[in-house]
Amino acid sequence: MSLLVIGGDKLGNIKDNLKGSGFDNINHLSGRKKSQKFYKIPEKTDVVLVLTDFVNHQMAKTIKKQIKSSDTKVLFAKRSWVHIEKTLKEYRG
Repeated sequence: MSLLVIGGDKLGNIKDNLKGSGFDNINHLSGRKKSQKFYKIPEKTDVVLVLTDFVNHQMAKTIKKQIKSSDTKVLFAKRSWVHIEKTLKEYRG
């Protein structure tokens, strides 16, 4: 599965934990730069994970707008592995 993480300057061990959770293609976007609000989500992205405590409001709004017109699922979590893992478990059911 492919995952786009938006938010956070660096992911650290979160990227390794996501790989261990079954995501083989992980892309990251900090979401802090103004120019990034024009970022186009790649078509083959299965899930977008927005780290809410590290992304500006306009970026979150832009992402939600793009997601509405696609089959991609968007998840919101704090930049803590505990919160991310909980969100992923809820998503997977």
